[in-house]
Amino acid sequence: MEEALLISLKLSLITTFLLLILSLLLSYILVFREFPFKGLLEALIFMPIVLPPTVLGFYLLVILGRGSPLGDLFEAVLGRPIVFSFEALVIASVIYSLPFGVFPIRDAFEEVPKRYLEIAYVFGYSKLEAFLRVVLPNSWGGILTSCALVFAHTMGEFGVVLMVGGNIPGETRTLSIYIYDEVQALDYAEAHRASLLLLTVSALALSVILILRKRWVKV
Repeated sequence: MEEALLISLKLSLITTFLLLILSLLLSYILVFREFPFKGLLEALIFMPIVLPPTVLGFYLLVILGRGSPLGDLFEAVLGRPIVFSFEALVIASVIYSLPFGVFPIRDAFEEVPKRYLEIAYVFGYSKLEAFLRVVLPNSWGGILTSCALVFAHTMGEFGVVLMVGGNIPGETRTLSIYIYDEVQALDYAEAHRASLLLLTVSALALSVILILRKRWVKV
């Protein structure tokens, strides 16, 4: 169980870090840039929420599998297929948790008063300086909420990671898959212990980040 927990924690931390960077970029584009088909981009970001995990996992298998351009590229770089590996779990987790990362930050950016930016431009700030010195400091609540949601969502992932990563002990068997295995084996006592552990870790992570968010926003 400890091994599965470590894999889940590692996956959640990496996914949260990657999605923080990606979500900041996408949120900036959605809020401060005008371009055709912006609504389509928002719909694509929102799609993982409405797609069944098995459907998303299946198409990721097709896209990343052998014989596909992307799958062959990864195999040339890694020297092995990317499906049924920890790297595949990371890719699947980033895509599956994308809306939970983007939309809290997007909403935080939209709530920054426009007059703050106008004042920054009057004082000679460039758009990048205004973003770094005005938008970001006023958006920490949304950024920390994004991190909390992504971490907790990744900790509890099951369908997508099972489809793309399989169930390889020590590499792709996360804590949620471990729970499934124990239920299948009718070991409900072990499944209960693992479920309680997953619930505790997720609750603690959420509590810590949301407490930091509350204190940061007050400051």
